[in-house]
Formats: sequence, structure tokens, C-alpha cells
Amino acid sequence: MSDTVTRLETTRAAIARAARDFGRGAESVTLIAVSKTMPPEAILPALEAGQRVFGENYVQEAKAKWPGLRERFPDVELHMIGPLQSNKAREAVELFDAIHSLDRESLAKELAREIARAGKAPRLFVQVNTGEEPQKGGIMPAEADAFLQRCREVHGLIIEGLMCIPPAAEPPSPHFGLLAKIAARNGLKGLSMGMSADYEAAIQLGATHVRVGSAIFGARG
Repeated sequence: MSDTVTRLETTRAAIARAARDFGRGAESVTLIAVSKTMPPEAILPALEAGQRVFGENYVQEAKAKWPGLRERFPDVELHMIGPLQSNKAREAVELFDAIHSLDRESLAKELAREIARAGKAPRLFVQVNTGEEPQKGGIMPAEADAFLQRCREVHGLIIEGLMCIPPAAEPPSPHFGLLAKIAARNGLKGLSMGMSADYEAAIQLGATHVRVGSAIFGARG
């Protein structure tokens, strides 16, 4: 398990270096360690090494493994980074500190309802489908401004930023640049972009949150 700590430290150093190279402080980039599919015993070394922000893709998986870990590490911050079904909104609001995959009207409505009910508001990122891929979630870029306006004015949601997952077969930087432009014109500071293979490019283009899994935990079976 020491390999996990070594990879975590290497990733942290690379983030700090990339931030400095582009005139930013290392503290301006939040590392989300993507622990999806990893059992608690595989996550423990990262927790013990001081990592406190983690990303999960599925409500049920997170619900099964994080309550016990949070008893030991109560300052953990949990981010929902996978697709979120509207009927899981209640559990997501209760479990997660941030949700990165707000991508449709029905989900905005359910999140608003559950936030009001719970009196607890996870930080929200709207997912933008920068590559306009039919198989992938996210608001189309041309519809992003209007969707953000509805989230705020119709549903009363506070949006922290935007998230994207560029197409695997394309250079990521144009997609990161597009996301940054949409965020800037909508007054949003949060940019959740960049994963294990491209987070340094994302930092160059303003990422505030990078989602890194395999570079920390190794390849998933």
C-alpha cells in the first residue's frame, strides 16, 4: 500500500509544479482523489497520508464504504463526480459535500427540493458536454448559459462552477479552454477539469479541481 502514498506524493508535487509554472499557487488547485471501485483498505493509505478530498461515481458504493471511514477521518470531503440519477438526489445531498454532475432540468429540480428539505447544500458544478458526445452526460455548450440561468433563477441553486470530461480521442486543451470561457462569462470561479492523463494541461487553463484516480490508486481491475 506504500505505492499509493508514493503515487499520491508524486501527484501532489506535479500539481504544485504545474500551478507554479503558470503563475498560480499550489493551494489554488484541489486534488480530488478518485476512489471509485476502491475498497476501504485501499483508500486508507491515502487518508493516513493526509488526503482529505475524494471522488466517487456511485451513490450506493459511496454509501456503503464512506460512513465507516468518515468516523475515523471526520474532516473528509466527498465529491460526487459520476452521473447522478434524479431519484438518488436525496441520498446524494445527504452524503456528498459537492456534486459535479448537474446536467439536466429534472435533476436541478430534485436537488433544489432536497437541499430545501435537508437544510444542507452541497457545492454544485454543472457538467458541460464540451465534445457534444451523445453517449455522455452534460449540457451542450450552446445551452449552458440558459441552463445556468434557470438553475439560479428558477430553482434557486447556488452554482460554484463547471465540470467537463473531454472526448478520449481528442486533445483536451480546447475543451478545457471552452469550459473556462463559459465559466468566465457566467461569473463562475470553479473549474472541475483534468484527470490522470491531462490534469497538468487543465491546470494551465485554470482548473480549480482535478480528478485523479489511476495515477494515485493504480489501474482498476
